[in-house]
Amino acid sequence: MKKDEVPQDGDNLHHGTFKQLFYAVDASGDYTPVSSVGWEPENVALGQAWEEVEHRVEATRGKVLKGELSPVAFYMERTLLDLPLLARKVGKFQWQVKRHMKPAVFKNLSAAMLAKYAAVFGIAAETLQKGELLPFQRPE
Repeated sequence: MKKDEVPQDGDNLHHGTFKQLFYAVDASGDYTPVSSVGWEPENVALGQAWEEVEHRVEATRGKVLKGELSPVAFYMERTLLDLPLLARKVGKFQWQVKRHMKPAVFKNLSAAMLAKYAAVFGIAAETLQKGELLPFQRPE
């Protein structure tokens, strides 16, 4: 790609917060670094990925509100964690974290365990204990 052909689509999801580095051919035929604010196909793909994340978070929110899952499941989705990573971060086995996603088990979690989850999720332990479901926001 030539230096003047590097995509500069200003309508990107990053709102100009960062630029990517590409290497392009300059007028003398040498490779040179060129920064880019993004390009349309990348922006479309990222937008679709974030829509999928939002859908999963909202589906999990619905299950928590119906009493099928505990807030642990919601916040796991909201913070983009999976079961193995969450288990590692709170120092438990995966099967234990999976049990904590059951509302009946969640009610009996100790304050210390709730504090561990809250720290990983970046929320107050009281928010988790009360079952408050904070809104999901795309990172910018």
